[in-house]
Amino acid sequence: MTVASLLHVSWALDHPETEALQEADRVWQIPGQPPVNFKQYSGYVTINENPGKALFYWFFEATQKPADKPLLLWLNGGPGCSSVGFGEAQELGPFLVRKDGEIKFNNYTWNRAANLLFIDAPAGVGFSYSNASHETFGDNVTGHYVPQLSEMIFDENKKASKDNYINFKGFIIGNALIDYETDPMGMIDYAWSHALISDGLKEAIAKNCDFKATKYTDECVDLINKYNELYDVMDMYSIYSPTCPLGRPFSASSSSSTTTMNTATKNPFSTLEFLRRIPAGYDPCLMNHATTYFNRPDVQEALHANVTKVSGPYILCNGDADGRVPVTATRYTMNKLALNITEDWSPWYSHREIGGWSIIYDGLTFVTVRGAGHQVPTYAPKRSLQLIKHFLANQKLPSVSF
Repeated sequence: MTVASLLHVSWALDHPETEALQEADRVWQIPGQPPVNFKQYSGYVTINENPGKALFYWFFEATQKPADKPLLLWLNGGPGCSSVGFGEAQELGPFLVRKDGEIKFNNYTWNRAANLLFIDAPAGVGFSYSNASHETFGDNVTGHYVPQLSEMIFDENKKASKDNYINFKGFIIGNALIDYETDPMGMIDYAWSHALISDGLKEAIAKNCDFKATKYTDECVDLINKYNELYDVMDMYSIYSPTCPLGRPFSASSSSSTTTMNTATKNPFSTLEFLRRIPAGYDPCLMNHATTYFNRPDVQEALHANVTKVSGPYILCNGDADGRVPVTATRYTMNKLALNITEDWSPWYSHREIGGWSIIYDGLTFVTVRGAGHQVPTYAPKRSLQLIKHFLANQKLPSVSF
C-alpha cells in the first residue's frame, strides 16, 4: 500500500466496513498521558510483504467535530527524523514528552485544527522497518518528497474511482532543504550576517567553494569543517536557544562526520550525522526525553509498535532563527525561481505582535515565523497554530494587529 492510499484509509476510519481494523489499532492511553476527549490510533501499514516493509503511523482525531475537519499529514525530514519522535512528541502533536517520562498536553496541538496523521518515513526511520539488507537513506528530505507525494496524489486522482479519490487541498513545507546550491550559500551568509563566523572564513569559502559542483574540493571541505565547528558550542537549529547539558549524540564536527568530510565528497552539508543533530527549544533536552520515552517497552506496546493543477494553498515557511535551513537560503531559492510577485514583503500579525513576514507569488506563499528555530511549532507554538489554521482555511494571514 502506498502512502497516498494510507491517507485515504486513515480518513475513512469511521466507515462501518473498517470498524474491526480501526479498533485493532485503537490507542486507549499511552503511559503518562493526561485524559483527552479525542480518539487516537497507531500501528503498521504493510507496503511490501516480501521482504517485509511497513510504515508506522499515529493518527489523532480532531479535538472537535472530526468528521468536519480535513486530514493533515505530517512528515519530518532529515533524512532520518521520526515524525513521531520529532513532530508529535516535540513540535505539534497533542502529547509532548518531558523529562522523567512525563507527558504534557500541548495546548497548541494542531489537531485543534485538523485530523492529524504522523508517518515515520522512509522505512527504517522511527518505528517503521524493512527487512531488506540494502535499505538505505537518500537525500530526499521534505523539501522534495512532500511536493513529489502531492504530485503523485494528483496524478493518481486522474484515474481513481470515486471511492478511491483523495480530496487533496494543498501542502505546506517548513524550513525545507530545497536546493544544494542556494542552501549552503544561505547558511554561510546567515552565519556571517549574525556575527557567528569571521570575514576571513566567509571570504575563503566564497573563493574556494563552488556550490554548483557535484563534488567539493579538499580545500572547500576543510573550510566547511571549520564552519561546522561553530555548532559544537551552540545550536544550529535555533541559534539563540540554550544547548542541552546532557550532551548530544550528533555533532557537526564529530569524529565520524569529520572522517566523512576529510575527502572530496558529494555534499558535506548532507551527511546524516550533520542533519540529525539535536534541536533545542524551551527545553533543550527534548530529544533526549523523547528517545528515552519511545524506547520504553510499555510505550511501544501501547502504540502497537515493533509488533499539478491542484488549487492551493502552497506555502513555504521558515523560522527566522534557524541556522541550518535559514531564511537567507530559502530567499535565494525563491529568487532563483523568478516567480511573479503578487504581494510583496509585508508583516503578518499574531494577536498584537508581528508574527513574521510573508511574500505572495503566483501559486506560492513564503512565510517567516519570527523568533522560531528549525522546528517552528517547538519554538513558536501559538504562531504556528495560527499559521496552520489560516492554511487549512485557505485564508491570508492577518495584515493588522488584533
